Amino acid sequence: MRVLVTGVKGQLGYDVVKECEKRGIEAIGVDIEEMDITDPEAVQKVIPEAQPDAVIHCAAYTAVDAAEDNVSLCMRINAAGTEHIADVCKRMDIPMMYISTDYVFDGEGTRPWEPDDKRNPLNIYGHSKSEGEIAVERRMKKFFIVRIAWVFGKNGKNFIKTMLRLGKERGAVSVVDDQIGSPTYTYDLARLLVDMIQTDKYGIYHATNEGLCSWYDFACEIFKQAGLDVKVTPVSSEAFPAKAKRPHNSRMSKEKLTEMGFERLPAWQDAVGRYLKELGE
Repeated sequence: MRVLVTGVKGQLGYDVVKECEKRGIEAIGVDIEEMDITDPEAVQKVIPEAQPDAVIHCAAYTAVDAAEDNVSLCMRINAAGTEHIADVCKRMDIPMMYISTDYVFDGEGTRPWEPDDKRNPLNIYGHSKSEGEIAVERRMKKFFIVRIAWVFGKNGKNFIKTMLRLGKERGAVSVVDDQIGSPTYTYDLARLLVDMIQTDKYGIYHATNEGLCSWYDFACEIFKQAGLDVKVTPVSSEAFPAKAKRPHNSRMSKEKLTEMGFERLPAWQDAVGRYLKELGE
């Protein structure tokens, strides 16, 4: 099997390529230098030349606050770029996997979001990812949409790296405690995505590590496992005014994974421990 993976320089794309290689699956990793997804001609050239059996589309504009000021760029990458890939995959009759986000929902209430719940994004980033989902759904039958949240991995910036840096520099941090969700370790997620892409169990899924926490709980666990003595103060979202609204409820139901015979990801606390070892903390 040959799989083309977009966003290979990002946290998830990097781990998906590594996971494919481990299993003897040929992975063609591309980033903006090899294929600018906002350029339909580039997409129409690169994917057919690679002759993949499937595409895992990890590339995205993910700067949530900056997206509020860069609406056009965010939409070109997350919506139009996804559309360009879907068009080519449809023409080649190959499956496409689109990595999406809990931000397609409005973050209200307390019940976990189901894969078929109505999309109602709060901010530009969420809107752009929602439009990407719609582009895939409208064009394709052979598709996976996998929504993830609170991502951390080896490549790039993430909450754990930020907390470790601030904790060491300041010895004290304030973290919001009124946004609830589940972290996602890209190493664990990559294994699930590679399992999925080898099946025809198409549809929309949610995939995060097991268990719920607030960002405050997440930070406390990071410092505990890293053996750092850092004072963590819980605060409300209002204490950190941001350009883009954040969802308070990022709980996502993963029952569909079980129903379709996929192995769910390990507990988020276990993932944090393994990730800290990977970072050498």
